Amino acid sequence: METVAAVQMKHVTKRFGSVIANDSVSLDINKGEILSLLGENGSGKTTLMNMLAGIYFPDKGEILVNGSPVTIASPKDAYEHGIGMIHQHFKLVDVFTAAENIVLGLEHEGKLDLKSASAKITEICKKYGFHIDPSKKVYDMSVSEKQTVEIVKVLYRGAEILILDEPTAVLTPQETDRLFAVMRNMRSDGKAMVIITHKLHEVMDVSDRVAVLRKGKYIGDVPTASTNPQSLTDMMVGRAVTLNIDRPEPQNPTPRLEVQNVTVYDAMGVKRLDQVSFTAMGGEILGIAGIAGSGQKELLESIAGLQPMQPGASILYRPLGTAPEAPGMELVGKTPLQIKRAGVSLAFVPEDRLGMGLVGTMGMTGNMLLRSYRKGHGAFTDRKAPRKLAEQVKEELDVITPSVNFPVRRLSGGNVQKVLVGREIAQEPTVLMTAYAVRGLDINTSYTIYNLLTEQKMKGVAVVFVGEDLDVLLELCDRILVLCGGQVSGVVEARTTTKEEVGLLMTRFKKEAAEV
Repeated sequence: METVAAVQMKHVTKRFGSVIANDSVSLDINKGEILSLLGENGSGKTTLMNMLAGIYFPDKGEILVNGSPVTIASPKDAYEHGIGMIHQHFKLVDVFTAAENIVLGLEHEGKLDLKSASAKITEICKKYGFHIDPSKKVYDMSVSEKQTVEIVKVLYRGAEILILDEPTAVLTPQETDRLFAVMRNMRSDGKAMVIITHKLHEVMDVSDRVAVLRKGKYIGDVPTASTNPQSLTDMMVGRAVTLNIDRPEPQNPTPRLEVQNVTVYDAMGVKRLDQVSFTAMGGEILGIAGIAGSGQKELLESIAGLQPMQPGASILYRPLGTAPEAPGMELVGKTPLQIKRAGVSLAFVPEDRLGMGLVGTMGMTGNMLLRSYRKGHGAFTDRKAPRKLAEQVKEELDVITPSVNFPVRRLSGGNVQKVLVGREIAQEPTVLMTAYAVRGLDINTSYTIYNLLTEQKMKGVAVVFVGEDLDVLLELCDRILVLCGGQVSGVVEARTTTKEEVGLLMTRFKKEAAEV
């Protein structure tokens, strides 16, 4: 079957200061094809697609749509040429309905006819296999429903070329399967699609062709059917990479955190955690599994002192070298600062990188300083140590940034995550909690993080790892605690359990409720 290019990018170059994000990249995107765009963090994938979407303007090169040269200087220009991008972070108004969000910003003759718009939305959903209620408010939607709104929004505007940036980062395996089914339907309808993802098994599952970028340069492309994950990883990194997670047996595991009867309600009065109890051992990695919204976020924030708990809760901390019979230190009721002042060395990598973990307008040095500014004397703070730490994290985790003072919000998502993880591990904690530590990271960097967590474990640190990839949880962790609907549905040994057993525990309470 003859391929027809929907988009041709020829010798496209984009610079940010001294950093060349894209270096004379030439890439074709074909009609009726799903193209996976691969590359390490900072390789220029999202920057390249942002130029197609009108967010950035190329410094050099040209873009052709359906064979004709075009100028794309804004997202409006992109839509006029049939190009729509679904970003990793959704751009929706929470208090609006799905239909209102989809038509927001469009020009209308006379009064807006939401009934007609809803009918067109329903027609699009029926054509491609989406499931969405046009009248549903965004704040009542699941993550997958919000993503569906974003995709329907670009289809409503007539997009024939769709770019999906990390579309499965926050989806369950079932939601991912539904998304891929929809993408295959759109491919059959002649749409051209680009998917940016780091999950190689998804690349193999859904794409027709894979294009690889490395350090801003276009390396080449291969048909998906004629490659494999190991070959693609080597192509991305430029050398042979071992895709194995080292998991040594725990050495003298001792209780570090004893969590008892933790119940948490959110600001809307919804119970997020229900009598959660478990023990995190120093010298092991405890995985936390569960579908999105099962209470993972609230659990880690409760331990960190960021969530108020109901009466009866207890979180006892035992420092390194504490005798088993010695009483633990109670953390419930303490703020994060009080926990730190009590001598508890607790590090936390939150799910919200820029909202809770880092200050986007600051550079790496400033964000390192946030952890140490109280060590200064008088009116002055010690800036030498944070800068040294920033340089160390930049080198060891290969953070792509023009300088350690460059605002972190302007870095790629993967590089932002490297800064956050590197800063927290550098605190030499006795308890290290991570929420989706490798979300958005390339394969090579992900394995670097896994090895760093294992190193912490072997130092006697209690590592709590919230993850979404069951394969990784089974390979990295020593034990896995499974949450379902805010309750503990089981704790299993990672070395002997199976994906099927964990998957059943993730939905156990829902199934039992359906049977009653």
